[in-house]
Amino acid sequence: MAKGYWVSVYPAMPDPEGLTAYDKLAGPAVQAGGGRVLSRIPSRGGRVVAHEAGMTQRVVLIEFDSFDQAVAAYESEAYQEALVALPDGFERDFRIIEGVD
Repeated sequence: MAKGYWVSVYPAMPDPEGLTAYDKLAGPAVQAGGGRVLSRIPSRGGRVVAHEAGMTQRVVLIEFDSFDQAVAAYESEAYQEALVALPDGFERDFRIIEGVD
């Protein structure tokens, strides 16, 4: 069975500290849904080398054991509560994708 992934890109982050409330709720919700954070860059010390368009905005990659598990975790009550904590002005491109077997 192919794994599922959450891919989040934040093109606009007016105040990175504003994610604190979201992170406190989202982290446990992701773990409860079976997710594992694979990468969170450039914050938290991660390194990035940008090519092509040259953008280095925040990117978060989370792995789940299946695509269906990734969708269920997003739709969970706990994660929906976390989404409410995202502050105004944050722009986010969020996708759930299926991995290759």
